[in-house]
Amino acid sequence: MEPIRAHRKTQTASHWGVYEVETDQHGKVVRTTPFRGDANPPPYLSSLPDTVHSPLRISQPHVRAGFLKHKRTTRRGGEPFVPVSWEEALGLIAEELQRVKTQHGNESIYGGSYGWASAGRLHHSPSVLKRFLGLFGGYTDKRGNHSFGAALHITPYVIGRSDITELVVSWPDVVRHTQLVVMFGGASLKNTHIDPGGAVVHESPDWFRRAAEAGVRFVNISPLRQDLPSEVSSDWVALRPNTDTAFMLGLAHTLAAEGLADREFLIKYCEGYERLEAYLMGRDDGQPKDARWASQITQAPEETIKNLARTMAKSRTLVTTSWSIQRADHGEQPIWMTISLAAMLGQIGLPGCGFSLGFGAISGINIPHHTDLPRPTLPLGPNPVKTYVPVGRVGDMLLRPGAQIQYDGQTVTYPDTKLVYSIGGNPFHHNGNLNRFLEAWQQPEVVIVHEPWWNPPAKHADIVLPATTTMERNDILAQEYTPYWVAMKKVVEPVAQARNDFDIMANLAYRLGFGLAYTEGRDEMGWLRHMYEGARAKAQAQGHEPPPFDAFWSDGLYQFPVPTQMPPLLGEFRSDPELNRLSTPSGKIEIFSAKIAGYGYADCPPHPSWLPPAEWLGSEQTSKFPLHLLSNQPKPRLHSQLDHSPVSRKSKLGGRERLLMHRDDAAGRGLADGDTVRVFNERGAFLASVEVAEHLLPRVIQISTGAWYDPVDGGEPGSLEKHGNPNVVTLDTGTSQLAQGTMVQTALVQVEKYHDALAVTAFEPPSFVTAEQAEGYP
Repeated sequence: MEPIRAHRKTQTASHWGVYEVETDQHGKVVRTTPFRGDANPPPYLSSLPDTVHSPLRISQPHVRAGFLKHKRTTRRGGEPFVPVSWEEALGLIAEELQRVKTQHGNESIYGGSYGWASAGRLHHSPSVLKRFLGLFGGYTDKRGNHSFGAALHITPYVIGRSDITELVVSWPDVVRHTQLVVMFGGASLKNTHIDPGGAVVHESPDWFRRAAEAGVRFVNISPLRQDLPSEVSSDWVALRPNTDTAFMLGLAHTLAAEGLADREFLIKYCEGYERLEAYLMGRDDGQPKDARWASQITQAPEETIKNLARTMAKSRTLVTTSWSIQRADHGEQPIWMTISLAAMLGQIGLPGCGFSLGFGAISGINIPHHTDLPRPTLPLGPNPVKTYVPVGRVGDMLLRPGAQIQYDGQTVTYPDTKLVYSIGGNPFHHNGNLNRFLEAWQQPEVVIVHEPWWNPPAKHADIVLPATTTMERNDILAQEYTPYWVAMKKVVEPVAQARNDFDIMANLAYRLGFGLAYTEGRDEMGWLRHMYEGARAKAQAQGHEPPPFDAFWSDGLYQFPVPTQMPPLLGEFRSDPELNRLSTPSGKIEIFSAKIAGYGYADCPPHPSWLPPAEWLGSEQTSKFPLHLLSNQPKPRLHSQLDHSPVSRKSKLGGRERLLMHRDDAAGRGLADGDTVRVFNERGAFLASVEVAEHLLPRVIQISTGAWYDPVDGGEPGSLEKHGNPNVVTLDTGTSQLAQGTMVQTALVQVEKYHDALAVTAFEPPSFVTAEQAEGYP
């Protein structure tokens, strides 16, 4: 009898943490153990072994039956797949890429693949794809992002900066200096579990406790009381969704009317305040934007608004606005007004004061960190094609080739997209109005996807290639907000026939004649060594001493010195506004923007303004759709990643996502905990399970995003979604002509009890047929 070998432990990392992985003598993942230095690891680390060996893993390349035999679109999402060899699949992709390029040009290839993909610096799927497509002659790319797209576009006009993730006041300054934190949209701890580049330690819970111990007062202005953690004692001011700008204007009016605005600061550091004040006082339109006016819009009490403004003026105050607030119609306005309100208080540039955008939005964002540390990087190379599309308008692009839209002062013409290459993201998670998007997804001639699992993008592709997971490859974690470089070591061999995205693209590059240019003669470990040594040389020039690659890989980790504090946000500008002019036309904070005025956009005026959203609880549409749906980030997974994991599936109710409803809204519809309901409007409908809650405003309902899209019978536009994906009912129009950002938080719906028995099939693979059986598909 052979002795049983001890389990092997290997370190790797992901978006949600660094961890050791134990494998048994058969090479199977047994368990994960969080990084020893992480006191607050997220709960879903325990799900990772099950996802690696999931029955949903794609075992080999597959081609949709109708496409394999006839190269026709017919019905993506509703047909079986044919297993094929790697040789056949790669040959087919190379053939289609060359055909589309020859017949339609590189502009017809959409390669703006969007998603968090892997936290590694080499195996970041969209990056390896863009390197490949750039060398192939180019591709249409995307602009902006779904996370903070409106903020990304408005802040360059206001403060001359677009580095949104650096526009945050640090925790040590809050604990030492801040008396009052006024939070529009709160700061939920679940968001601090993750980071696009990989979290290492999760410190936010500790900092919230320190702030509470220091006596910092928090005010949560949100439809949801639980938008702040229990670690702090906070005041909750409930307001209607999408009315934050009106609330801020009411605060600003009080400051101006009662002589509490810091006029010396506004004159010295700002441009155009007088235009905003005229608007506040109603000199432009006859309507003062006072607390009474704001109360009527927001439903927050008039005296609450006035008293809060007075308290803000006499306190060391930080005004924060979450990224979720700007993912709504006219999402540029609350961002602009946040900065303007902080300017009126005159505290911008002081430690712990001013404003923050996305305070606590991701792990480490407001922890002291180096802002200039080099990172090992895979060079993408140039993209010869200059055509682009705002990321929130991809579906519109596919449906309306040749159409023109206004975007950030430019006219954008949509290309005629013939081929979509998508890896590392889930388009059926981050796009709104999924019924319209599903129709758009049928328009290209070819859709190619790499995925580890049979998830929605895999089920809606023409050609599907099985990709490895993080545990099946080597990489390096090195994100912006952590002082670590971490070796992400391969834990197990690739499952079934899975391959690394980089290796797949390299194979295709050789087939198409530019393989050496793509690989530069390096394999996986060759690239990691090259990337590391390049970053190491830059770090040494800054005075740091990371070891050579072999020593780093053996040790598994290198930690840079940790800064104890960050300079105050816009502190240098405050200290000398002439020497440290902002990158705006005036060199100052632009409360009024002449440049935006020149665009003439009715949906983005030249100073912060209240513009009624397309759908909100103060509109006439509530007679038909009386509830406002908010779709927040999930606690048991990252967006839609890990939705098939045990932790995420356990969080559901009756197999569907939980829909939180105020008890009065539930009682009025005869609903109780666990009831299946149909949530619907004119754009579509989805099923969910009711959970009666007390922590949200009446007429506001809440559901987490990320449920794998699961329409009836594979999906036709208009199909009922069975699992609880809220983007079936959200809007897919842009926040304004300036940013064209995502506005999925603007959605009115109705809810009714659903009686039919419909099984959730999101976690079942598609059906399969042989090549001979595929002959019968149109």
